[in-house]
Amino acid sequence: MANLRSGWHAAMGAMLAEWTYRALTSGFYGAMTQTLGETEPEWQGAVAAMALLPLLSHSLEFLVHWLRHTPHLKASIVSSMSLTVISTLFNFYAMRRGTMVVGKNCRTPGQDMREMPRVIGGFLAAIPLWVARSLRGSEA
Repeated sequence: MANLRSGWHAAMGAMLAEWTYRALTSGFYGAMTQTLGETEPEWQGAVAAMALLPLLSHSLEFLVHWLRHTPHLKASIVSSMSLTVISTLFNFYAMRRGTMVVGKNCRTPGQDMREMPRVIGGFLAAIPLWVARSLRGSEA
């Protein structure tokens, strides 16, 4: 979207470069998120997932787009980073709850999809619930 103002060809080129990069690296970043999801305490894994994975991912992404001379590079990377932080936190949350993981004794993709409404609802409620618990704790 950030490159659409430079024309259809620029936007398509950036999109294809992004899809290729993501297709080649998504398994690695998924495995890293799953590993960080096993970290205790949970908040340390979440902070690491929020900071380390986007830093690594977007440094390489920046290089890919810089080498191909993607226009509006700053806007492209900032929007991508915003989406990555949210999606990484969601994946981290879901993986901590046993969905979207691979390995021994994992669920099937169908079972994971049936769990998605509950996982999405829990993810959306996590911050308001944390704030409410914090406020109750400070009143004591």
